Amino acid sequence: MSGVMKRMGMIFRAKANKALDRAEDPRETLDYSYQKQLELLQKVRRGVADVATSRKRLELQLNQLQGQSSKLEDQGRKALALGREDLAREALSRRSALQQQVTDLQTQHQNLQGEEEKLTLAAQRLQAKVDAFRTKKETIKATYTAAQAQTQIGEAFSGISEEMGDVGLAIERAEDKTAQMQARAGAIDELLASGALDDSTGMAKDDITAELDRLSGGSDVELELQRMKAELAGGSSAGQQAIEGGQGGQAQPSAPRDQPRFDKQ
Repeated sequence: MSGVMKRMGMIFRAKANKALDRAEDPRETLDYSYQKQLELLQKVRRGVADVATSRKRLELQLNQLQGQSSKLEDQGRKALALGREDLAREALSRRSALQQQVTDLQTQHQNLQGEEEKLTLAAQRLQAKVDAFRTKKETIKATYTAAQAQTQIGEAFSGISEEMGDVGLAIERAEDKTAQMQARAGAIDELLASGALDDSTGMAKDDITAELDRLSGGSDVELELQRMKAELAGGSSAGQQAIEGGQGGQAQPSAPRDQPRFDKQ
């Protein structure tokens, strides 16, 4: 049972891999990778901005502490000038504490400045890689599109594309069906001519009857033609005899016309 399940899993993975490979478009994959690189570059730039903001905040704090340190130093001088050594000592003590804070902030400022420089350099390098990838991406996409178009044109000319294959199969089916119908019609004509097929309506004639009908039809035409010739010949003889009889006899006087009468008034 475990062997059957492993085999089924392998078949499923193989079919899924084939379906994914057929559905994958390299141009879409390249665009997706470029988008991810842009997102990473944006994160790096945001990190550089955050470090720069922290560095600027430390600089403001350093300026404030240095200002307070200078103020305490001036207060100590004034206290000594006025003979207040105790106040001068207190001012210098506070200034010493502030100076320690200034030193710590300066160390942090240097660290942040180093991180900022590193992130800035990394952002620049990443930007260069993204730009190079974009150029390469567009080149690959253009080459792939041209190759795809060339392949489609070649398949169309050779007739091996899916669309042209369907058209070719349709033409072959139509030709086969036409040839089958022509063969069937020719076979039926031959069977009818040989009398192998009887006409259920009783209208069909065998070959002897058809030949006799053809001969009798020709004889009827000849007889009709001879009759018409005889009639034409007889009509011509009667007309000739009438003409000859009129020339051999005497001409009869025509009846006198009635003379007009004039009545006396």
